Amino acid sequence: MAIIITDECINCGACEPECPNTAIYEGADDWRYRDGTRLKGKVVLPNGNEVDADEAQEPISDELYYIVPDKCTECKGFHDEPQCAAVCPVDCCVPDDAHVETEDELLAKQRFMHPEG
Repeated sequence: MAIIITDECINCGACEPECPNTAIYEGADDWRYRDGTRLKGKVVLPNGNEVDADEAQEPISDELYYIVPDKCTECKGFHDEPQCAAVCPVDCCVPDDAHVETEDELLAKQRFMHPEG
């Protein structure tokens, strides 16, 4: 399951540099699938959607830091726990019930974004 940043966020930015997938962005900032990954050009995501990894995507939030669910792996493959939640001073990085994934799915997504080699 992806992590979401709730509206209790104080915009401190502590979470952003901790994300190994570069899935966290400051409010109103565009994001790209390629940011912090090995993805480039046209790719088919593990969920079956085809996207251009280089194309700027609309911000998910204009006011608060946000996490891109397609890029969030709960730090699986990197750490034992989500690093955004570990460093958040107000505990606003919580599981996102709208994006439930198994550990195997999260690890597959991590391998997709960061293939060996």
